[in-house]
Order: sequence, then structure tokens, then C-alpha cells
Amino acid sequence: MVAITMGSILTLAVMPDGGLLLEWAEAKRSVPKAVERFQKDLYRRFEEAKESWLFTLGCLEVPAGADPSLSWGAAVAKDYVGGLVRLSDLETLREAARVPAEAHRMAAHLASVPMMVGADRVNEGLLASMWDELEAGFSSLMASHDGSVAELFATLNPGIHLAGRVFFHLVENRNGDAPFAFMATYSQAGENGTRHLPMSRALDEFEDEALVSLLTTVYRASDKSELVADLVDSGELFYPLAWGPDEAFAFLKEVPLCESCGVICRIPDWWKPSSSRVGVRLSLGDKAPPMVGKGALLAFSPGIMMGELALTEEEAREILLESEGLAFLKNRWVAVDHARLAQAIDACERARGLVERGLTMSEAMRLQLRPDSLLGDALGQVPCEVSRGEWLDATLARLEHPARAPETSVTKGFKATLRGYQQQGLNWLGFLDQLAFGACLADDMGLGKTVQLLAFLCSRKEKTGPSLLVLPASLVTNWLNEIRTFAPDLRVFTAHPDYVTAQEGRTLAAEKKRLAAEGPDDFHGLDLVITTYTLVQKYAWLKEHAWDCLILDEAQAIKNPATRQTRSVKELNARQRVAMTGTPVENRLGDLWSLFDFLNPGLLGTRTEFAEFSKSLKSDPEGYARLRKLISPFVLRRLKTDTSIISDLPDKVVMKSYAGLSKKQVVFYRKGVADLAHRLETATGIAKRGLVLSSLMKFKQLCNHPDQYVGEGAFKESESGKFQRLREICETILERRERVLVFTQFKEMTEPLRAFLEGVFGHPGLVLHGGVPVGRRAELIDTFQADAYCPFMVLSLKAGGVGLNLTRANHVVHFDRWWNPAVENQATDRAFRIGQTKKVVVHTFVTKGTVEEKIDAMLESKRDLADQVVSPSGEALVTEMSREELVELFTLAS
Repeated sequence: MVAITMGSILTLAVMPDGGLLLEWAEAKRSVPKAVERFQKDLYRRFEEAKESWLFTLGCLEVPAGADPSLSWGAAVAKDYVGGLVRLSDLETLREAARVPAEAHRMAAHLASVPMMVGADRVNEGLLASMWDELEAGFSSLMASHDGSVAELFATLNPGIHLAGRVFFHLVENRNGDAPFAFMATYSQAGENGTRHLPMSRALDEFEDEALVSLLTTVYRASDKSELVADLVDSGELFYPLAWGPDEAFAFLKEVPLCESCGVICRIPDWWKPSSSRVGVRLSLGDKAPPMVGKGALLAFSPGIMMGELALTEEEAREILLESEGLAFLKNRWVAVDHARLAQAIDACERARGLVERGLTMSEAMRLQLRPDSLLGDALGQVPCEVSRGEWLDATLARLEHPARAPETSVTKGFKATLRGYQQQGLNWLGFLDQLAFGACLADDMGLGKTVQLLAFLCSRKEKTGPSLLVLPASLVTNWLNEIRTFAPDLRVFTAHPDYVTAQEGRTLAAEKKRLAAEGPDDFHGLDLVITTYTLVQKYAWLKEHAWDCLILDEAQAIKNPATRQTRSVKELNARQRVAMTGTPVENRLGDLWSLFDFLNPGLLGTRTEFAEFSKSLKSDPEGYARLRKLISPFVLRRLKTDTSIISDLPDKVVMKSYAGLSKKQVVFYRKGVADLAHRLETATGIAKRGLVLSSLMKFKQLCNHPDQYVGEGAFKESESGKFQRLREICETILERRERVLVFTQFKEMTEPLRAFLEGVFGHPGLVLHGGVPVGRRAELIDTFQADAYCPFMVLSLKAGGVGLNLTRANHVVHFDRWWNPAVENQATDRAFRIGQTKKVVVHTFVTKGTVEEKIDAMLESKRDLADQVVSPSGEALVTEMSREELVELFTLAS
């Protein structure tokens, strides 16, 4: 766990159950003193008052330099607090006060979600639950507070002023000579509800002291606003006024100041803070280009925008003849600023001159993120808005909504039946392939990314050669098994010395190593070449060949652009590129650039340009919305929790996770097999049975980790294939802030696993085995089930396999096999039981080429036995084998 130190940054995360969590992360740069103080104060409130911390966040001023996730959460909370303090009868309502959420504000919050943990879980439902939490937080604070509402807010932030009873009204006056009317009113509670009375009535109703109290918020505003001061000093505040556009415009600009002082303003709906914005609007892709693809040239047309009003250059020049202030144009009032309008016209002309040739699709997409990346100084300081033309908008909409993508069919050789969402994923991959844009398939773990990708490979009728799949070594067996099951007709070459098939029946390791290093003799007969991230750096022929499609599995392996591994992958040559990852791409901003630099180079600009854009987000949070809009067509992310998309997904997904052996494990394994073969020559009857069972136990221990086999050591990750595979799975679980149960049948493995997983998660976890006192077990369960993030629990199969309710976990790992389905299912049911609200993913570990894999295959072939209530375990089946069968069973497969 990251300690709360001078170098820690406080972040906001969205948890799998929709809850919000404040957690500490290591800061990459020095943290300002003001941020340190703010973080510690907020975290203290979070720890001490879980029900009201979010409401408190909405009352605090977030200092510059705080994490963007906190600033976003504060923006949502401030909307609630702002609505609350504008209630003129808040002192009367107290904890019964209710604030409706404004739809346009909620939409803005959805669009501006920063790169944060759980960003892909932010939806309308989450915002609604945040609103409920804010309401509950205020109610709880108010219910326990004896003083006034104003006194409560004064303890939280003295700068917050409650709304008084005075209202300023500005309305359009279409029937009079003056186009606007202004009136001040005050509210008065009565038996029939609250009434608004003209301010002139206050002169008759209130004595001097009471009148001064009524006008407290107005006097506060007059100290800051010359306009309000004139209304008070002249006495015009107490009477209706007819205003021209200039007076109305002057008042509209003062509205935020008045409301911050507690004066409630009722103004026309058309006036928004952006109403006075003048800039350039760039429309891209109104018509279909002659050709499709990254190089297609799109039509480009710049125009002028005033607020939400689109103007031609001719119309804009005519407006320059109007007086400044409010002007009535196209049946609406807009703000006219001559200087800004002239700048916008000039920028529009220069932009047109720069792009007379048109824009490629890549340039057009990139323009959405940073218009200055292509237009440079042509815009100057003029704001720029990029809009999609009719053709481009329709095309990108089909990518953003895969259900609209054109149908892609697979060959008869594909053996799986795709679920509805998987077929949509195939259609999406096929459509991006037609457009020649790279695709990131980022579906949640357990949704079948591999099957969708195999369907895509089977659908490609006009390919230019074989595709290349790059993946971690631990996943090679998984992929080969999936190919055999779902796409057996694919012709595959595995560029790895442990998997490549030796020619002419030769199986020598040197021959396999040579074949993998030199590559296949004939590429034309292949559909797919499989290799690993490590071997891409070693095999030169992989970079010399032009691949049809380059596919990366566990693509987070290239998240660091500076590593040799990432550079080697990006040097590969391919017509099309696909990245697969179960890790959200929206958790880290820096990782995103490296991924897209592989998929669609140049789309996010250079690394330096993207770094500059990232810095600009501190002052321009709307940039997150532009970034999300830019990348969304190329990232397909579906969640197991989204029943509107995945209604037919089973509640439990069982996956086999294959792990290799380290060099140290291989040495011990082969020595153990030789020793077993020798001892079997003389063993018979009960002695043979005991020898087989003890050998099974030893080989299980060896497959876990060689240090468990020898009974000593530091349990280094590099010496165990299972530890390495466990890290890969748990890193994704951490990114999602989900929880996992790890089962082992060996009590002595629980502590090494705990130590290893704490290093992976950076959080403490729990251990439960037979030696844990019964009273302590209830505490462990309560800790794991609590809201505070506890990422994992390691359990011995016998102690944790029954009687526990651990539904906060939605992942289960069987680290070593019991080979009895009933026992393993009982353990899985600690998470998969009544009270579980999430899809459960079960990862069953199998060490490839070993007795684990062979017994697993044997049990699969005897599925009819395994599915019975009482079935023989793998151990029972093994003890009945002959000596020759046993030696073959234990021998390490090549």
C-alpha cells in the first residue's frame, strides 16, 4: 500500500459496485503544499464520515495540482451544492431539501470524465447514485447540526453564501419599445406556498432593520458589482425597468457574480456562459470521399460561430456593422464582440487557405483533439470547434455503435456460434479493416476477445498474406487450444522453440530453436504466425516480412513507449493492426498515446504534442471530452455488468489459464520423472499406489513453484510460470479495482502467495487456512466484504472451500488442481452464490506439458464421469494405470 507521504497523490476511483473510493498513489512529480493539505483533510473526512465526504468535497476549493479525478468528482458535487444553496427556503427545509439534477449538466459531466480508475463505469446510473449520495450526505450533516444552515456551510467553506429571498428577473419584452424588462422580487412563504412579490412591496412591509436583512445578499453583490450598486443607490431596484440590449447585456455578464453572493437570477434560457463565445467552426467530411481509408481526402469547410449560432463569413461581416452587445440574429439574441468577431473572420480565411487540398481521415480525426496541430498559428487565440460533416458523422457513428456496422460473415471452417455482442464485435473489426484504421478490442475479461479475433481472421477473404499474433509466452498454449477448438482450418506457424514443429520428425531442441529463429520456408501456405513479445526483439525475420494484420494480445505490454520491447513491436510492418486488452485504456493518459501510436500512428500527434495536450487538461477539462470523442470509434469496450448489451452471458465464466515452466522447474521436473520411472520398476500393489500419489503431490508442488518442491527459498516470480501468469491476471483485476479469491490445496503456499500478491496489488490482502482461529475467520470475512478495498484473499482449499460468503470477489483462481470438480465448484461458490451481483470469472491454472495438463485432458475426455455427483478424482484414475502409462503421463511433453 502506498503510504501517505510527501510524494503521494490522492485519487478518486469508481469501484465495480459503483461505489467511490479515495486511494493514494505514488506521485510522479512533487506535490504542492496546498495540495498536500487539501488531500490530507479530504482523506480524513473520507475515513471519518463515509456518508458525507462527497458533499464536503463539493464545498471545498480544489487547489491547482490536485489529481484530475478529484477535480471531476468535485465538479459533480459542486453542481449539487450550487443548486442547494440557491434554494431560497433552504433554512426552512433543512435536511428535507431536494435538488433536481439538470440533464445538460449531467451530460457535461459524462463527457468530461478524466482518465481515472473505473472511468468506463461512469454512466448516467453512477451520476444518479452520486447525486443520491450527495443528498444523503447533506441530510446527515444537517440532521446532526443544531444551528442554522448558514452556520453549517460556514464551517465547511465561509466563502459559500446561501441564497436570500431576493430574485433578479430579466425577460424578453417583445411587445414594448425596449426589448427587455428587469424586475427584482422577494419570496414570501404562506399557507398556499411561496409567493414572489414586487420589491416595491418590501418598502411598505418591512421596517428599516428588516429591510436591511432582506437585502443582505443584494448589498453583498453591490460591493462587487457597479451595476447592482447603481440599482441600489438610485432606488431603481424597487421598480420594474425597461432595458435596451446594452443594459441587458451588462446585467447578463454580472449574473455569476450576483448568484455567488446569494441573489437568485432568473434569465432567458438562451443565455449560457458560452453564449458570448466567438470562434471558428470547422466542418469535416460533408460528402463521401472518392476513396475510403486513412489516405482518403475529406472536404473541409471553415465557418464562424457565435455562441451556438453558425454564421457564414458574409453574415459575420454584416454583423460587424451592428453595435456591440446583444444583437437579434436569426430569431435569437446573441452577444456581439467586434474584436473577437474580426479575429474569427481572419482566422477562418487563413484556415481555408491552409487546407485547400482537403484533409486525410487521419488529419480530420486528429483535428478534433487539437485544431492547432494542423492549423498552427492560423487560429491565433480564436476558439475552434470541430464538427463532423454528414458522411464522416455517419461513418464514425457506425464505429461508435457496433450494432450499426455492416455485417461480416465467417467461413465454414469457424466452429463457434457467436453471441450477439460477439458478432457485433466481428462486424466492428471488419468495418475498421475496410477503413484501414487500427482497432482496440478492449472487452472485459471473460467476454471472448479471442473468439472474436479468430472469427475476424476466418472472415478475411482478401488478405495479402499471413497475419502475425504477438502475445505473452504464457498465453501461447491458450491460443493454440482455442484455434484447435474454434478455427482448426487456420494454418499456423508458432515462432517459439517450445512450440514449433520440427521438420522430418526431428524433435531436438536445437532444431526447434533454429526453425523458430529462421521462420517458415513458405509464407504463402500460412494464415497466422504466433510469437511472443520477447522473441520479436530477437527474430529479425519478423521485421523483414510485411504482415497482413498485426495483432497484439495483452497489448498493455507496449504501454511504455521507451522500452525496447515497445520499440521492437512498433517496427513490425503490417497493413492492418489490432490490439487486444482486458485492461481499461482510460486509466492512464500516458499509456493511451503509446497504444494509439501503434494502432493509428499520428492520430494523437507526436509524443511531445500529446504531452503538451495532457498539460492543457489542467486548465481545460473539456479536453477529456474531445479526447474520448476522438478515440471512441477505435476502442470497443463492453462490460460484463452491462446487461443491455450482454443479456445472455452466463453468470459464471470458467477459463483455463495455461502456464509454462521456468528453466529451474524443467530441470527438477525431468529429474523427478527419471527417479519415478526407476522406482516404478520394482513397486507393486499398495506400494505402487502410494508412490504414485506421493509423486502426484510432488509434481503439483513443483508446478506451483520449485521452492515449494524443495521446501525452501524466496519464491522468486521468475522461477514459476504460475506466478508469472497470476501477475498478468491480477494486474488486470487491479486496473478494474475488482477482487479475487486464490485457492490452493497447500497451506504452505498461502504465505508466499500473499507476499507475492501484495507486491502486485500494492495493497494488503488476507490469508485463510486451517491454522487461522475460528474467531479470527469472521473478522477476515468482514474485512474482505467491507467497502474499503481489499483486493485478494488466499485460501487453502479445505479451510476456505465451504461455508464462506465472499461475494465482493468476482474472480476466482484455482492455483493448483484438486482434480475433483465437486470440490473445485464448492470453492468457486464462495464468490458465486446468492448475494453476488457481478459476473464471476473462474481461472483454472494448468501447467502446460506436465502431468497437470495430461490429467486435465483425461478428465475432459471423461466429462460424463466428472459431471456426476460423486466422481473419481484424477488421483484415483491415475493410480490404476500401468507403469508405461504412468511414465508417459508424467513425462514432460515437448
